[in-house]
Amino acid sequence: MKRDQFLARVDEAMASIPDEFRQALTNIAIVVEDEPTPGQLAEVGVEPPDTLFGLYEGTPLTEREWARGNVLPDKITLFQGPIEESADDEDDLVRAIGETLIHEIGHYFGLSEDEIEDIEQRYWYGDEDEDEDEADDDGEAT
Repeated sequence: MKRDQFLARVDEAMASIPDEFRQALTNIAIVVEDEPTPGQLAEVGVEPPDTLFGLYEGTPLTEREWARGNVLPDKITLFQGPIEESADDEDDLVRAIGETLIHEIGHYFGLSEDEIEDIEQRYWYGDEDEDEDEADDDGEAT
């Protein structure tokens, strides 16, 4: 797929992210590259043949100090090659882009891998933790 077509799919995926999250994204660049570099893979401990779909580089909101200013934007890089190779069709491609964006935006907001994976399971697959729906003797959710 040509880069401009892929970028159009990125725009579609961004539009699917709730407004309150999109509006909270400040001083961040979202870029598309063909493939992750060996340095980027090493930075996050990924060894070939494994790869990355996306990478957040910056300081998460939860780690920023109050006097932060005059800094380059944080960056989310989407890797077109691995995303395309994973997709079965056009709908799957948009879903993979969306999942990757949500994952990397989660890092921007300071979420851990476990927290992001939990959100992904609920958002993309509708899986709910059964304990969340059960009530204890006081009528409160556990």
